[in-house]
Amino acid sequence: MPNTNYKYVDYLWEESKVENIKNDEVALFLYRSNILGQDLRITNYGGGNTSCKTIEKDPLTDKEVEVMWVKGSGGDIGTLTRSGIAGLYTERLRDLKKVYRGVDYEDEMVALFNHCIYDLDSKAPSIDTPLHGLLPFKHIDHLHPDALIAVAAAEDSEKITKEIWGDTMGWVPWKKPGFELGLMLETCLKDNPGIRGIVLGSHGLFTWGDTSYECYINSLEVIEKASAYIENKIAENGTVFGGSVIESLPKDDRLEKASILAPLLRGLCSSENRMIGHFTDDEKVLEFINSKDLERLAPMGTSCPDHFLRTKIQPLVLNLSVTEDLENTDQILKKIEPAFEAYRDEYAKYYETCKDETSPDIRDANPVIILYPGLGMFSFAKNKQTARVASEFYINAINVMRGAEAISKYTSLPRQEAFDIEYWLLEEAKLQRMPKEQPLSRKVALVTGAGGGIGKAIADKLAEEGANVVLADLSEERLEEALAMYKNDTAIAVPGDVTNYNSIDNLYKQACLAFGGVDIVVHSAGLAISKPIEETTEQDWDLLQDVLVKGQFVLAKEAVKIYRKQNFGGDFVSIASKNGLVSGPNNVGYGTAKAAQQHMSRLLAAELGADHVRVNVVNPDGVIVGSKIWEGEWAEGRAKAYGISVEELPAHYAKRNLLNEIIYPADIANGVFSLVAILNKSTGNIINVDGGMANAFVR
Repeated sequence: MPNTNYKYVDYLWEESKVENIKNDEVALFLYRSNILGQDLRITNYGGGNTSCKTIEKDPLTDKEVEVMWVKGSGGDIGTLTRSGIAGLYTERLRDLKKVYRGVDYEDEMVALFNHCIYDLDSKAPSIDTPLHGLLPFKHIDHLHPDALIAVAAAEDSEKITKEIWGDTMGWVPWKKPGFELGLMLETCLKDNPGIRGIVLGSHGLFTWGDTSYECYINSLEVIEKASAYIENKIAENGTVFGGSVIESLPKDDRLEKASILAPLLRGLCSSENRMIGHFTDDEKVLEFINSKDLERLAPMGTSCPDHFLRTKIQPLVLNLSVTEDLENTDQILKKIEPAFEAYRDEYAKYYETCKDETSPDIRDANPVIILYPGLGMFSFAKNKQTARVASEFYINAINVMRGAEAISKYTSLPRQEAFDIEYWLLEEAKLQRMPKEQPLSRKVALVTGAGGGIGKAIADKLAEEGANVVLADLSEERLEEALAMYKNDTAIAVPGDVTNYNSIDNLYKQACLAFGGVDIVVHSAGLAISKPIEETTEQDWDLLQDVLVKGQFVLAKEAVKIYRKQNFGGDFVSIASKNGLVSGPNNVGYGTAKAAQQHMSRLLAAELGADHVRVNVVNPDGVIVGSKIWEGEWAEGRAKAYGISVEELPAHYAKRNLLNEIIYPADIANGVFSLVAILNKSTGNIINVDGGMANAFVR
C-alpha cells in the first residue's frame, strides 16, 4: 500500500467517491484533476494540466484506437469537467512529428491539433497538448508546485534534481511550452528509461502512472520529497531572505492604512484602464517584503510563465515607511507618483527592447503587484477574481524564491524569454477570445439597504451587469441571505447603520480593502412613517431625518474623499420618493425627508461636477410588492389615508398612475442602472419610476 500520510501536501483520494467510476478512466482522470487542484501547494488556479489515454472505437473505421483526453485551453483543473477537456487521436498527434518544421515554426502546429480531434465536443486543445501526447503513459500530471518550481528555478537546478531524486527523475532545460518541449520530454524519457517524472527548468513538473491513482500518488510523493528537502535546507540556514529589516505594523493598523491607501493606488494603476483591487497581509508576504533580500529579488521578477503572465514580470515596491501619514494625499502622491512613472517607463523599454515585427501592441504598462514593506501587498486587475488570483500567484512566486534561495540561488527567466511568453501570439489570440466586458465591469458599487426589497434589487442588477457590490444593511440575517446568492469574488456584505458615522466609515474601509475603492454609491436604506402631524412624534421626525437625510449626507461626504483619491469621478444615486415632490396627507415627516434628499442631491451635483462626480435621484412610488417598508405600519397608515384596506393598496397604486402598472423593486433597479451605465452625461436629475404620476412631474 502506498503512503497516504504527507506533511507538505494533502492526500485527498477517497475510495468511496470513486467506487462508482472505477471502470471509467476519463472520470477517474477528472476526479484526480479536481483533488489535485484543491491543494494550492500542488498547483495554482488555472495552472497545470492533466490527461489520460483510453482505447475507444473509431467511428470512421470501427477499429479500436488510442485516444488522449487532456485539459483544454483555459480552465482550472480544480473545477475541470468533461466539457473542459479535449479528446484527440494519439497516433495522429504523434504523426505531426512528420510535418514539424522546427522550433521557429512550432506555433503553426497548434492549428494542426484540430485535425487530431476524436471527440467533436472537445474544448480547444491547449499548447501543452503535445507534452502529454508524445509521452506514452496512460495518466499524466503537469503541475506547478512551489517546491518543484523552486528546484526548477535554482541556479544549479539539474544538479539539485539529481541530489534529491537520484536517477529516478529526468530534467530538461527551460523551453516555452509547445511542440519542441514535447519532443524534449520524449527524448529525456528515451535517454532515462524507468524515470518517474521530469523537472522542467524554470517551469514545473511532469509525473505519470499506469492508473489514475498511481499517477496521483507519484505526484504527491515527488512534491513531498522536494518540499522536505527545501524545508531542511531552510532549517540548516536558519534565516529566510537574509532576515527581517523592517517590523510589520500591528494587524489593525495594517488594515487601516491599507484602506486609506488603496483608492490612491487604484487611481494610479488605472491611468489606462480602470482596475479592481485586492489586498493581503499574509505572513508569507510580510516575511518577504520586510526582508533584507527584497531589494535584490523583487526586481529579478518571477520565473514560471504561469506566474508572470498574471503578475507582470516584476512588482512595484513602494518606498514608504510604515509611519507615513497616508491621510496626507498630496504628500503621498508626491512620493509615489514618480515610482509609477518610472515603472511605466521601464515596462515600455522592456517592450521596445524585446519586441519584433509580429509582436502585439504594448499592453497596459501599470504594475499588477504593489509591495509596501511593513504593510502588505496590493494587486490590481480587470476584475476581483483576476486581482485575487494575481495575488495568489505572487505568493507562489515568493514561495519559489524562498525555496530556491534556500537550495542555492534563485534565477529568473531572461527578459527576452519572458517577453516571448507574455507577448506570444497564441496568448494574444487567447486574450482576443475573451468575452466582451459587461457595462459595469471594473466598477465597485456600495448599496445601502441591500438586505432586501429595493436595495437588494439594485445590488442584484448592478452585479448582473458586471459590478462588484458591497451590500450594506442593518440586518445581518438579511445580508447573509442576500450574499448567499452571489459568487465569492463579486460581493461582500457589511452590516452598517447609516445613522452612525463610524459604521459608514467602516463600510468604505471594507470596500477599499476588498476591491480597492468605490465607483457607485446608492443610498437605498430607508424607512417610512405615515402619520398625521399631531401623531408624528419628535422621535419619528429624528429617525426619518437621520436615516434618509443625515445618512445620505455622511455617505456622500465620505464617498467624495475616495472619488477624489481615485481621480476618475464616480456616481452617487439617492433613492428618494414621489412623496418628496407631491403634497399628500399624513406624510409630513417622510415627505419632508424625501424632499431634503432630492434637493441635497441637486446641491451635491452642482458642487461635485468639477470632480466628474454625478449625483442623481430615482423616485419610486407605490413599490408595494417586495418592498420592506410596506411590511408594517407604513402600509396601514397609507391604507388609512386613502380609506382602503392594506390588501387593496397594490391595485390602488397601479390604477392611479398613467400606465396603470404595478411598480416592482426591479423597476427601480433599472432606473439606477440607466443613470450609472447609460446616462453618463447626466447629473442633478430626478428619474421618476412611478408608472407616470402627473402631479410628480419635475417639469
